[in-house]
Amino acid sequence: MQEDNANERRGYLVASESQPLKVIGAAWCPDCRRAKAFLSEQRVAFEWIDLEEHPEEIELVERLNGGSRTIPTILFPDGTHLAEPGNDELAEKLGLARTASSSHYDVIVVGGGPTGLTASIYGARENLRVLIIEKSAPGGQAGVTERLDNYPGFPDGVAGYELADRMRRQAERYGVEILQAVAVTSVDAVPGRVEVTTSTGDAYVARAVLLATGSVYRRTGAEGESDLIGAGVHFCATCDGPFYRGVDEVVVIGGGNSGLEEGLFLTQFANHVTVLEYNEQLGASRLLQDKVRAHPKMSVRTNTKVTKFVGANAMLEAVELEDRASGEVETHAASGAFVFVGLEPNTAFLNGRATLDERGFLVSDEQFRTSLPGVFVAGDVRGGSTKQLASAVGEGAAASIQIRYYLDKLENA
Repeated sequence: MQEDNANERRGYLVASESQPLKVIGAAWCPDCRRAKAFLSEQRVAFEWIDLEEHPEEIELVERLNGGSRTIPTILFPDGTHLAEPGNDELAEKLGLARTASSSHYDVIVVGGGPTGLTASIYGARENLRVLIIEKSAPGGQAGVTERLDNYPGFPDGVAGYELADRMRRQAERYGVEILQAVAVTSVDAVPGRVEVTTSTGDAYVARAVLLATGSVYRRTGAEGESDLIGAGVHFCATCDGPFYRGVDEVVVIGGGNSGLEEGLFLTQFANHVTVLEYNEQLGASRLLQDKVRAHPKMSVRTNTKVTKFVGANAMLEAVELEDRASGEVETHAASGAFVFVGLEPNTAFLNGRATLDERGFLVSDEQFRTSLPGVFVAGDVRGGSTKQLASAVGEGAAASIQIRYYLDKLENA
């Protein structure tokens, strides 16, 4: 019961009796996978009902949809339902704030992770009007991390969802506006004025903008990966791990800190977890390596390349592995694969307007300024950043101070 309650608080797996949001669909349905991914990104609790496993629910789907077997069918706590909704329709139904109260702000922060939230708190405390625009839910990757054990001030560790929620509430207490489920599609800058356009078609103007868009997990590029995302291939163990309760085997691809941490988390659900590392040695800290190697439900395979994701009935069934030393190829049965092979910066929306480094991260000077006038950058999306939570928070504070200096110069010019 304690474990179930924790999952409910994280908002990933099940709905409580007072929040019986249900998603009825099938594993082969791409719209079902999209809806599940959207709800997980927004940290909305839901119960997944697969019609292949629960054919008795077909009658309910037909009754709600005038005889049609339209999926996904999503049932809400107020007794209403949506059939095959798009993300915009889902966001509206969930009551997510997607339009700001004004068109003009002192500072717009693109990205609502720890960097953006910290910067917004510092800015709002200086009596600046601050707007955060976040494409998922406030908290970023920290919000979907099972437990944070190296963040200062929490000697016993802190759940990622809890830390993210504390930051969000603190920002809102100072009057920061937060939009979620809204992507930024372009940024146009001239000195003293930066215009930000969003996926909802709205445009907002600020005197300065902070880009704190972070990064996403890189894909392996192996055959079959794209077809099985959300149907056995995942990039967030905290979001999707609970769906693998009781299965015999899942694999974690990537032997860095993230891979091993998420692999340890997955042992709460799967009977066995195998870590697959491309290089000859794991890249994670020695402490994590020792934990994993001592864990009775975990195994490690190094010098191993994933060459193919094998599916059956639109669900992952196995991964094809190549031993990089011998060249031998084998099929390894697995119900789920969780990919942690590095990060891709979220910079596509800039459309080449700002200078990037060779890896695609934003280039900045010592004052966190990008090549665009009035546009700053901090956190994981910045080239040279450490990709650590504590430093991301520190960069958010430091960048906000530099933005304050910049705004003062504009006012005195």
